[in-house]
Amino acid sequence: MKLTVIGAGCWGLTLAWLLTDNFDEVTVWGREQDLSEDLIKNKHASKPLEVQLADKVEITSDLKAAINGADIILNVVATSGTRSVCENLKNSGIKSEQILVNASKGIELPSLMRMSEVIKDVLPDQTLAILSGPTLAKEVLAGKPTAACVACEDIKVAEFVQKACNVPNRFRLYTNSDVIGVELGGSLKNVIAIASGFAHEMQLGDNCAGTLLTRGMAEIVRVSINLGANPSTLYGLSGMGDLIATCSSPMSRNYTVGKLLGQGKKIDDILRELGSVAEGVKTSKAICELAKKLGIEVPVSNAIYEAVYTDITPKELLAKLMNRKLKEEERYV
Repeated sequence: MKLTVIGAGCWGLTLAWLLTDNFDEVTVWGREQDLSEDLIKNKHASKPLEVQLADKVEITSDLKAAINGADIILNVVATSGTRSVCENLKNSGIKSEQILVNASKGIELPSLMRMSEVIKDVLPDQTLAILSGPTLAKEVLAGKPTAACVACEDIKVAEFVQKACNVPNRFRLYTNSDVIGVELGGSLKNVIAIASGFAHEMQLGDNCAGTLLTRGMAEIVRVSINLGANPSTLYGLSGMGDLIATCSSPMSRNYTVGKLLGQGKKIDDILRELGSVAEGVKTSKAICELAKKLGIEVPVSNAIYEAVYTDITPKELLAKLMNRKLKEEERYV
């Protein structure tokens, strides 16, 4: 079997490294300007994480050649680039029976589409699955045990990807048929991760950390069930699992963004310093727009949107959140 990874960033290279032994052929595609000489010649990347790929892994900027004969194609480009990549896949002759697995977590702006909706908008007949869960790349590269889920409305497709990409002792995959819940859980938690990093930097304490996790989870559930998700999915790997990992780890890019916001830094400077994509920044805008459209409240997400896009101070933001009108805690079951 052949695996093609679309996207030569940190997570794309990590997945190529992780799954090398599961496939006869592995190809990584990236834009020519994104492929360093070290990666092309030595199969090695040093930023933002060090990854040494096996000799058998092919590195190319030729998309048509990359997808030719691929059984599974992993999309690991940033959400803002997924639509254009799908257009290129279409023009490069992707076949509908080739399984396209999206591993990017986010919401497209300004359409407010989930990634599966974006992909189907361009490739309506494509066989499609979603890979999501608590998957910090640095820990995966260290060989630490990780679990994630593969979501597809056709459970047989999910099971095929599960068996093809499961790595004994290191990468355990579960199947799920709730594509909406899996996608939204993985996308919306990035905003709460920014809030957690923000709170940590301001030394607001463990009580506050617990509050942010639970009230943030309430917002994820509130938005997701209004968009058709099964609430139980959101308490699984792609929801609560991903939320806990991302909100408690300095390895998370979104958590790091929050810490730097808590230091009073501006978002443009933060993203320049980070040198990689933090999907929660744009997702904070997306969730606020979705919530407004749905007529529901998302105060934690609104606070992060303000922290990112306005001049509000951390102290003002905290007061705004803590002094809201008192209310009853929701029940979802």
